[in-house]
Amino acid sequence: MENKVKNVKFEEARKHLASLSDDELKNRFWQLAEEVVEPMLEMGKKYTSPSIERSVLLRMGFSSIEATEIVKRVLSHELMGKGAGHIVYRIAKENAMSIRDAGLKLADGELWDQVDSIFKEAN
Repeated sequence: MENKVKNVKFEEARKHLASLSDDELKNRFWQLAEEVVEPMLEMGKKYTSPSIERSVLLRMGFSSIEATEIVKRVLSHELMGKGAGHIVYRIAKENAMSIRDAGLKLADGELWDQVDSIFKEAN
């Protein structure tokens, strides 16, 4: 009896999809998946934390101590929303140096005037 009830509920629930072709169903699936994921992507773009930024820097090859120092400086310059990894990458690119060298310079307190001019003027 329980299977019959489930089957009836399924048939009711799928009525609005019954007339769709396979391609239309596929498109509908991806449309709904995008609607579900979009808010998460937006949150990821807008919100971050020191622990997330340290994690990004660790994956970029920095040690925990180096990552912590870079994030501390990013916080002190009020640029957390720009992303610590993004800042390191951009400074490396602007100065034609390796990401590692750029990050170490930032950790040592160098290049922050350049960071401020790039990222604070972009606001």
